[in-house]
Amino acid sequence: MTDALRTTEVARILGVSPRRVRAMVQAGWCHPDKSGRAFAFQFQDLVILRTAHGLARAHVPARRVKRALNELIRQLPPERSLSGVRISAADGRVVVRDRDAVWQPESGQMLLDFSVDDLARKTPAPRPVRAAGGAQQHTPEEESAAEWFERAVKLEDEDPEAARAAYQRALDLDPDLCDAYVNLGRLAHESGDPATAARCYHHALERDELDSVTHYNLALALEDLKRNSEALAHYRRAVALAPSFADAHFNLSQLLGRMGRRAEALRHMVGYRQLLRRK
Repeated sequence: MTDALRTTEVARILGVSPRRVRAMVQAGWCHPDKSGRAFAFQFQDLVILRTAHGLARAHVPARRVKRALNELIRQLPPERSLSGVRISAADGRVVVRDRDAVWQPESGQMLLDFSVDDLARKTPAPRPVRAAGGAQQHTPEEESAAEWFERAVKLEDEDPEAARAAYQRALDLDPDLCDAYVNLGRLAHESGDPATAARCYHHALERDELDSVTHYNLALALEDLKRNSEALAHYRRAVALAPSFADAHFNLSQLLGRMGRRAEALRHMVGYRQLLRRK
């Protein structure tokens, strides 16, 4: 752990807020170690977050970024790092180049170099308008759901209410933008409204039932609402989808213990401790 980076250091390197870094981790873009209750980022985690942040700024939807990077990590041989390949966005999709090949990690489809250039050319350039002083900008009416989502992420620290409105605008344009529901839920929970948070997480799961982090977040909100049986089901679902999700094992153990189910609680606590020892 001696070479690990703290959340604030990663935020400074990426040029984002620490809260944004934590949101990216919560969204499942990387899985750093823990040092006590703090994240301990290794070099590979930094590479993943830097890549994901760049793709998001290129208007690749957050859900697609996560899926593409997870697939790419699975596809690369163990000795290869993400830093050894070139990752870019074309037509809203992730494209990877190395010395020998060009492919889309989500589908595994191999591409020719010229086809990647064709994809990039197909992406329509937003129509610019002139602002005072001659600078170009896009009117809010022209912005895509992905652009509204990115705006909302940037607003979270300075103006959560404006961030919520921007997430809602993104959903008006793309009702299936799962990550917008997730982030709205998190903002609602942080502001002391677990009921709204739970509704948002339910909407997200209607669109992506296989997201372990959303099940975990929903379980947290349901616990605060004293709906323990429902929370239990979603913690279990999170663990089933992601057996190495240490925090889900821990919370599941604590909730089972409060419900008097000590044997099952102990089993998940043992699992939690085993996962910590592997890190």
